[in-house]
Amino acid sequence: MARSPLDLIPTMARDLDRLELRLEDSVKTQDPFLTEVASHLIRAGGKRVRPGFVIASAAISQVEPTPAEDDVITGGVAVELVHLGSLYHDDVMDEAQVRRNVASVNAKWGNLRAILAGDFLLARASELAASLGTEVAGLLAATIGRLCEGQVRELQDTGNPDRTESSYTDSIEGKTASLLATSCRIGGLVAGLDRPTIDTLTEFGRFYGLAFQVVDDILDIVATDEHLGKPSGNDLHEGIYTLPVIRALHTDCGPQLLELLGGTVSDASVRSALQLVRASGGVEEALDVASDYVKQASASLESLPPTTATAALQVATDHLIDRARIPLGDG
Repeated sequence: MARSPLDLIPTMARDLDRLELRLEDSVKTQDPFLTEVASHLIRAGGKRVRPGFVIASAAISQVEPTPAEDDVITGGVAVELVHLGSLYHDDVMDEAQVRRNVASVNAKWGNLRAILAGDFLLARASELAASLGTEVAGLLAATIGRLCEGQVRELQDTGNPDRTESSYTDSIEGKTASLLATSCRIGGLVAGLDRPTIDTLTEFGRFYGLAFQVVDDILDIVATDEHLGKPSGNDLHEGIYTLPVIRALHTDCGPQLLELLGGTVSDASVRSALQLVRASGGVEEALDVASDYVKQASASLESLPPTTATAALQVATDHLIDRARIPLGDG
């Protein structure tokens, strides 16, 4: 598993190790085949950002962080299962062949099995959330709905060169920011924190999530396949125009880019479109937007206790912009 920027919390690495074992246990069934399919991306690894945020949020008031309570780990497993389930479904919609440097579930076992396994992961997440009380269960159910709404909005704009920034923001708020906000909120709820602190953590998670997705969309333009763990330029292949592309379409490169996007989408046309977007300044403008979200996330942290967990969330936030700058050659 990749090293977490939240490792500033001395108990985080061990807590994530515990979470990893619980993740694998959570998808074990009497059917060996379903267990294999459901655990495929778990075994492929990942940064576990969302459960890390559950754990860090639960520890936000601790002067000396202690190992996470079992309910906190359960909350982390629930949000990660929702994330994984959404990836199974996303890969079916995108006809993706690779995820996290391994064959996607749909490529390996077909769309029908991938959809059913994704549903199974969401069901398991809901079951775990229910064990944490009605508020957490309702929150996670509402978040799954938000994920669907964000994804539908993106689908409605597929192939639309007139996609607005407002529509883009609404989409990423649902499909990405909502789950990160919920991760922070679940951590606060399970730890029994006061409501103002829980609301502040939720606000932080929302701004972090918005920045996270903009950075992810920048990386799809500028990073290599190896860096991403999946093919770069995939959004353009699928007709999904993200913020760097929306900004590029409003520059002098716009007409040429529009011509490429309006024709037959081939590997060659996507490569040419990527070069135009990189040259247009759209990437840099999108990075500025991500930086603004990062500033808002950091501002949210200022009202939280000055603990190790708060500092760790700040380090994770700063790390976001570094992720985007490294492929750009700035770091």
